[in-house]
Amino acid sequence: MKTLALLPLAALPLFGQSLTPAAAVPQMEKALMKNILDFWYPKSLDRKYGGYTLNHGPAGEWRGDAPKMIVTQSRMVWLFARMARAGYGDRKQLLEAAEHGYRFITTQMWDARNGGFYWEVDATGEKKTRPKRNMYGESFGLYAVSEYAMASGRKDVLDFAVRLFDLLERKAHDKQFGGYRENFNEDWTPTPPGEVGYMSVDSQVKLMNTHLHLMEALTTFYRASKLPLARERLLELMTIESNAVFRKDVGSCSDQYKLDWTPILQGAGGRASYGHDLENIWLLVDAADAAGVPVAPLMDFFKHSFAYSMKYGWDEKNGGFWAWGPFNAPAKGMRKDWWVQAETLVSALTMYKLTKDPQYWAVFEKTWDFVNKYQIDWTHGEWWSAVNENLTQSGDKANAWKGGYHNGRAMIESIALLKGM
Repeated sequence: MKTLALLPLAALPLFGQSLTPAAAVPQMEKALMKNILDFWYPKSLDRKYGGYTLNHGPAGEWRGDAPKMIVTQSRMVWLFARMARAGYGDRKQLLEAAEHGYRFITTQMWDARNGGFYWEVDATGEKKTRPKRNMYGESFGLYAVSEYAMASGRKDVLDFAVRLFDLLERKAHDKQFGGYRENFNEDWTPTPPGEVGYMSVDSQVKLMNTHLHLMEALTTFYRASKLPLARERLLELMTIESNAVFRKDVGSCSDQYKLDWTPILQGAGGRASYGHDLENIWLLVDAADAAGVPVAPLMDFFKHSFAYSMKYGWDEKNGGFWAWGPFNAPAKGMRKDWWVQAETLVSALTMYKLTKDPQYWAVFEKTWDFVNKYQIDWTHGEWWSAVNENLTQSGDKANAWKGGYHNGRAMIESIALLKGM
C-alpha cells in the first residue's frame, strides 16, 4: 500500500480561520431550514398523484409532470422522516410529508405480485415505465422505510421494512461471493449477461456504489429492527466497503467488479470517485457504531483513502473536491457536484473527531466556505447541482437524481458532530 499524507496545513489556505464549531452550527441550521427545507416543503408534495414532484429547473421553476424514480422518491421520504426524528421543523408536518411519500412508494411503486420496487413509474404512478428490479433502488427503499419506522414509531412500517429485507435476502444476497447481485427482471430472475441495466452495468457486475448504499440502508434497518441477520449482513458489507473495493496499490476505491469481486479496471471502473471515497469513510463509521464494533481497525484505511482524494481531487484554490479522476493522476472531472461537497463536510468532521488532526478541520472549514458562497443558491433555494472551474453555477434544483438527501443529511450530521465538539 502506498503511503499518502494529507497536504501540509500551510498548503491549505483558509477562509475565515476563526470559524469555530459554535459559529458553524447556526450557519448550517440556517442552510438546513431556510435553504433546503423551505425549498422542498411543501411544494415537492404531489397532492394530485402522490409522491413528490422532482422536476425543477435552475431557478427552482416547476417544469411540469415527470417520471418518478424509486431512488429520489425514497430519498425524500427519508429526508422528511430524518428531519422529524432529529427534531427540526414541525414534527407533525414532516411526518405527514414522509407518510405522503411512503404511501406512494409502497403502493404505486411496489410490485404486489413479485415484491420489490419498480425502478420508475410515470407521474401518476399508474404506468410502470421502468419495471425491473435494481438493488441500488431497493437499497433506498429499505433506507427510507427503516428511517420512517424509527421516526414514526409505527410497527406496520417496521413490518414492511422487515418484509423487504427478507425479500432481498432471498432474492439478491450472494451466498457464494458475498454482497448482492444487482440487476433483476420483475420476477427476480437475473437479467441476462450483456443486458445493460438501470445503473449502466449488466447482471454480471457489482458496484461499490450500490453496496455503499446497501451498507447505509442496513445501518438504519439494523437500528430499527435489531435483527441478528441484519447485523450479520451489515458486517459483511462493511468488509466489502473497507477491503474488497479498495485498490491497495492505488489508495482509492474503484466502482466495478465481477461477481467474485475481481475488479474491472477499464472505462468507468478504472477511475477514482472522490465523493464516494469520502462518503464511504463516514458511512463506515456510522455502520460500526450501529453494529457495536470499534473503528480503530479501519483508521489506516480511512487515512489513506482521505489522503488520496486530497492529493488528486482537492481544489487548493477555492476548496471542495472535483468529481473524478484517473488513478494516480490529477482530476479530470473538473466540476464541483453538490453531493460531493455535502459528503466532504461530514467526512472531514468525522475524521477530525476521530483524530483531532487540525488538517481535517481545515478541509471542513474551507469546503463549507466554498459551499456557503457558491454551491448554495441563497436566492432561489436549494444547492446548485454543479459549479465549474470558473465558479459558474448550473444544473437543475430537482430531477430524477437530485432531491434533498445529500445536502439535507450533511447538515443534520454535521450539526450533530459540531455540537459534540
